[in-house]
Amino acid sequence: MAWYAYGIVEQQTFLNGARARRPFTIPNLQGIGGQEVLGYPSGDFAVVVSDYIAASLDQQAALDHAHVISECFKMATVLPFRFGTVFDTDDSLRRAVRSNRRHFQESVDQLRGKSEMHLKLVVRDGTLREATTAIGDVLPAKVGIEYLTRLRERAALDRDRQSKAKTLSVQVHRLFNPLAEEVSCKKVEKGGILIDIAHLIDSKSVEKYQNRYASASRQFKNVELAISGPWPPYHFLRGKGKASN
Repeated sequence: MAWYAYGIVEQQTFLNGARARRPFTIPNLQGIGGQEVLGYPSGDFAVVVSDYIAASLDQQAALDHAHVISECFKMATVLPFRFGTVFDTDDSLRRAVRSNRRHFQESVDQLRGKSEMHLKLVVRDGTLREATTAIGDVLPAKVGIEYLTRLRERAALDRDRQSKAKTLSVQVHRLFNPLAEEVSCKKVEKGGILIDIAHLIDSKSVEKYQNRYASASRQFKNVELAISGPWPPYHFLRGKGKASN
């Protein structure tokens, strides 16, 4: 039998101290294609699975995958697997857990009781926007003085964006004081930058974190700020949730 795998959990935490020897049903939860969701025991762990039916893993399937992980996260620390992880047989599933047992245990120990919060900051600066409009994203077709001038202007603008992003991310880190963070930055249309920040926090401090968000909204002027979470700690997995079959 082929299994579609959503992630892995510690059995005893997930089952309130119990330990199963056979696959057990996770009640009130449906997986991809409406399939029943099970816990497949393997040693101290259980892999969250459902029967795999050969079908396109489309956008709805991706949403179903995320939903199962989020629901399991409410009950225990869960290490999400990548969307589309399939084990062809029971044996391949057990082998994957055995070969990655140490990795899984280290990840669970690191992330137990932790949650991930997301912050998105969009900075739209008038000067930055005007410069972007003037420079444009298309360089002249011919190499020459104008081409080199545009290259220098673009490089200067990119340095300005990077400087703004670094300054803001430092300010955000000081305000929220997370256990760990991951930051990415990219340009947005009509001039400006999008800073996407993932923060790892103690699950017991979610309310405190949300209160700090309210304070940040008042402090950061001319910045569009959005928050989401708590989520399973996707960004802080060792190996990003890989599982080989």
